[in-house]
Amino acid sequence: MAAMSATGTVGGGRPPAAAKGPLDRFLGIFADVHSGEAPTALLLTLNIFLLLAAYYLLKVIREPLVLAEGGAEVKSYSAAAIAGLLIVLVPLYSAIASRVSRVRLINGVTSFFLLCLVLFFVLSRAGVPVGVAFFIWVGIFNLMVIAQIWAFVNDVYTVEEGKRLFAIVGVGASLGAIAGSYVTGQLVKTFGPYPFMLGAAGLLVLCMLLTNVVNAREKRRPAGAPPTEGDRAAAAHAPAAAPADARSAGAAEPVRGRSAFALVFSDRYLLLIAFLMLVYNLVNTTGEYILGKTVVGVYLAQHGAQAAGSMDEKQVIGQFYGNFLTIVNVVSALIQAFLVSRILKHLGVRVALLFLPVVAMIGYGAMAFFPVLAFIRSVKVAENSLDYSLQNTTKNALYLPTSREAKYKAKQANDTFFVRFGDVLSAGLVFAGTTWLGFTPKHFALTNVALIAIWLVLAVWIGRRFRSLSGTA
Repeated sequence: MAAMSATGTVGGGRPPAAAKGPLDRFLGIFADVHSGEAPTALLLTLNIFLLLAAYYLLKVIREPLVLAEGGAEVKSYSAAAIAGLLIVLVPLYSAIASRVSRVRLINGVTSFFLLCLVLFFVLSRAGVPVGVAFFIWVGIFNLMVIAQIWAFVNDVYTVEEGKRLFAIVGVGASLGAIAGSYVTGQLVKTFGPYPFMLGAAGLLVLCMLLTNVVNAREKRRPAGAPPTEGDRAAAAHAPAAAPADARSAGAAEPVRGRSAFALVFSDRYLLLIAFLMLVYNLVNTTGEYILGKTVVGVYLAQHGAQAAGSMDEKQVIGQFYGNFLTIVNVVSALIQAFLVSRILKHLGVRVALLFLPVVAMIGYGAMAFFPVLAFIRSVKVAENSLDYSLQNTTKNALYLPTSREAKYKAKQANDTFFVRFGDVLSAGLVFAGTTWLGFTPKHFALTNVALIAIWLVLAVWIGRRFRSLSGTA
């Protein structure tokens, strides 16, 4: 990956005016790619593509396993179980990160999850019921491993580079989600769910190889090279960090410092991000409840209460969600490929943070007065598509001007525990609303509008702080 030095040369020795290669020009369709930046960007994109494909292989097969063995009630309680486990796992992750280099950290954590997949496969073939444990495990795997790879991307790029190139890396996530869900959906009827555990394990092996290739490329930055803008910003945020050659030296150093939760609660910027993750996940999960409740209500209104729980109901609802998720993933991929980079380049991270809450505010406000399935579906398509593309890229870019310990440790806490705690709060809201308050979907939509007002305040506050930390307009 090419990095500009203070003398006007590029990290690999290329002059700044070097002509762009074919890969640079191709990726220039989607983002502002400088000469020599394409190889690392493509390797990172492929890495995240394979990781998201692996996750969606597992996401598709976990549904029949947990529903067959535990039922919908157990599935709904899993968010609390995941949040509880993350209280233990996040500090453990921080402790490991303080003792090993970034590539050993990523290799070790990925290998652990890989071995778990092999164990789940062996146990399932032996007739041991693994559905509930597997469902909880996938929830933890999804959050920790994806947060980890984005921490690595943050560590590789400076603030300026990340704002240009994160959109390309995000395309890999969007396409991986489509590929993983589509392939599994087509083949699971033929092969059953269990072989996909080994398929996902194979993809994780490839992810580790790509991470090691990128890490080796980034360590070639000449010793003693002057600090980049991103290095200076990170040093300003954590003054104790940092030799001049921060990025290349950091590649071999452990991520020392405080634990994940200590970092979050001691830094206003990181704590604001934690609250942002909690509130917007609370809104999104409550919106999923509104959609699901409406889908079931429409079916029962058409077929009568006696049809509840029938196989026909499962097939109709399954078909609805299959089409819904396909549309969301396709729209998300288009936004990621053609809009995200341009929004970040021309409007910046501050404005990009506001897109999703503004769209959600309009959508849920209108939903409260037009609680019709077609309209609710359209609102959720818009919300989830922006969430998986622009919002996902922007929230990861928020860590660009932070210290390495914040990238690897605080990000784990924010992207795992605080996300799942938002799910727990949503479950509590739904329980209170349906049990004690007599809420209809309209009331939940209005509650979301109030929550989005808080979300907007947090987004504005975080955007200002990001600008201050990054030192860019």
